[in-house]
Amino acid sequence: MKRKEDLNPILLLLFHLMVWIYTFITFLPCYVASWVSVPVAGVSGTAEERAKRAKARSVLGCPEGPYRAVSATKTLVASLHPGVDTLDKMFERAATRFPYRDCLGTREVISEEDERQSNGKVFKKVVLGEYSWRSYQEAFTAASRLGSGLASLGQRPKNNIAIFCETRPEWLIAAQACFMYNFPLATLYSTLGGPAIAHGLNETQVTHIITSRELLETRLKYILVEVPRLQHIIVVDDTPTSWPGYPRGITVHNMAAVQKLGATPENAARERKQPLPSDIAVIMYTSGSTGIPKGVMISHSNLIAGITGMAERIPNLCEEDTYIGYLPLAHVLELSAELVCIAHGCRIGYSSPQTLSDQSTKIKKGSKGDTSTLQPTLMAAVPEIMDRIYKNVMTKVEEMNCVQRTLFILAYNYKLEQLTKGHSTPLCDKLVFRKVRSLLGGRTRVLLSGGAPLSAATQRFMNVCFCCPVGQGYGLTETCGAGTISELWDYSTGRVGGPLVCCEIKLKDWVEGVYRSTDKPHPRGEILIGGPNVTMGYYKSEDKNQEDFFVDENGQRWFCTGDVGEFHKDGCLKIIDRKKDLVKLQAGEYVSLGKVEAMLKNCPLLDNICAYANSDETYVISFVVPNQKHLLALAEQYGVRGSWEELCNSKAMEELVLKVITEAALAAQLERFEIPRKICLSPDPWTPETGLVTDAFKLKRKELKTRYQDDIERMYGGK
Repeated sequence: MKRKEDLNPILLLLFHLMVWIYTFITFLPCYVASWVSVPVAGVSGTAEERAKRAKARSVLGCPEGPYRAVSATKTLVASLHPGVDTLDKMFERAATRFPYRDCLGTREVISEEDERQSNGKVFKKVVLGEYSWRSYQEAFTAASRLGSGLASLGQRPKNNIAIFCETRPEWLIAAQACFMYNFPLATLYSTLGGPAIAHGLNETQVTHIITSRELLETRLKYILVEVPRLQHIIVVDDTPTSWPGYPRGITVHNMAAVQKLGATPENAARERKQPLPSDIAVIMYTSGSTGIPKGVMISHSNLIAGITGMAERIPNLCEEDTYIGYLPLAHVLELSAELVCIAHGCRIGYSSPQTLSDQSTKIKKGSKGDTSTLQPTLMAAVPEIMDRIYKNVMTKVEEMNCVQRTLFILAYNYKLEQLTKGHSTPLCDKLVFRKVRSLLGGRTRVLLSGGAPLSAATQRFMNVCFCCPVGQGYGLTETCGAGTISELWDYSTGRVGGPLVCCEIKLKDWVEGVYRSTDKPHPRGEILIGGPNVTMGYYKSEDKNQEDFFVDENGQRWFCTGDVGEFHKDGCLKIIDRKKDLVKLQAGEYVSLGKVEAMLKNCPLLDNICAYANSDETYVISFVVPNQKHLLALAEQYGVRGSWEELCNSKAMEELVLKVITEAALAAQLERFEIPRKICLSPDPWTPETGLVTDAFKLKRKELKTRYQDDIERMYGGK
């Protein structure tokens, strides 16, 4: 009988043989695919396209610009179709071309229950059914009747009306109703605080507001006494029809009842006054990162130009596409994306961040999230959400056994190499990345990221594992969200692409930040965007308008973004700084807080980070939301015990996390003076509901400073 130690070499040999056979069987098709090269659409023309862009830039003159898209070197493009110069005409054209195609879809709630977590907290879980759809003709009729009903309730053309509602089909129907009847629509984020909501409603002097039952009962009704001009509240939900207990002079209506009113013969026959291209379509209140929200006045022609530029960068956009809508419609990225879809006859299925995937917080375990049911082909996302997906998947990769993890990394690196050569890997995608791709439904062909810079690691991960291009874009509310979008064949990271066909870009020297358009090898400076997509300015804020907007000698309107960028030789823009994020330390060094945050955000131990610096001090500090799983593992590794709150308040844990952050900062090649020297751990996540981040998950620095003022004093005072 053989001894146990005699068997070990045999078992080891068998193990290695099995790994080799498994690897060979799994990756043979991948390497066969590389022998028969499959070019990625458009990539083979990359060198030619870059040459054209470089030539176009040199034709347009000096290093500071203006920079334009190759196809718009002579004239900027302002509309998708001749004569379709207002949003009501665009919707009417779509309803005429695609009357019976699906337009707006929602899922029915089949069941709802409370689920108690191990920490004692209770979460509401839902099981949802299939999507049910309204056709383009049905959506158009619903919008027309609502507009007519609002008019019968006293809403007048060119008088502002507000919408304060979550992202849902009724939001878009209400918007289209207002576009049809020339009611300028003041949009407010559903997560804004009471004072900000009251400010927006009073500044725009609205008498009518469209909202949901939940927001009316939880947020809106408590500030009604502060909005004396308000007369009518239209609730989008089907029930109830009576709403007692509201201030005298305010009438609450059901949306269905208002549509029924608008459908009566006398109201339906009423002639509507169509908007002009120069009329205000939207007054969009930003949930800005500083101060009171500003209302940006956006005309019909501004939005038409913006969506024209965006649509040009999405190849083969047509009525066969399905878009998933879950970002706030009060944000210019989501509104523009949905208008692009409407213009091309796509269907829009609605979702929310809490029901997006099978693993989302409100989806009952074992039931399907919205992406699994809808299987969208088009999707927009903000970096915060994409970073979250990336970290979750990579955490699962770390939990794999040695063989699985090795195979995944081999496949990942193999595909990354093939993409850089301009080749796709269809068999590798099917065998290795199908499960990751299924997180978004399995059919996504274009992912558009906007709202903030997307990290290189996350962008590479999305390109590889979701088997679709990630178009990173740059734009602002003041430019209708339009500025640049990367070409879908461009797999480089950290850049936001070239200018869209609707606008042009200049670089303005910023001497204090040491950025000049004459810098080598890349011209650098503050980004100025000009074109028909540049909006009319801020509502009732002439001083701010004169500061941020100007009209040049040719009558072109420009916006000064406050962002700092550099142009590469192929005409692509990279965002490298933000004027407002630059702080000068006591010793004279300039620190870009945004740069520090961007470099550290991919550290697995961090869910979020806000860098802070005081000009009277010599070093940077940070507020940190730690990743619960990784922090608990770190605490266990070093024997630190306590509840979640106790760990976050622990001096020992602060020092351990700071050590990890410092190592990540050095690996990211941050300067010593840029690396946070002290940190504060937050046990609570930063969400729009907390008021510490915007709906696009941008940091609200002023609110964060107020929230952590005691910690700032401690970290700088050495207490």
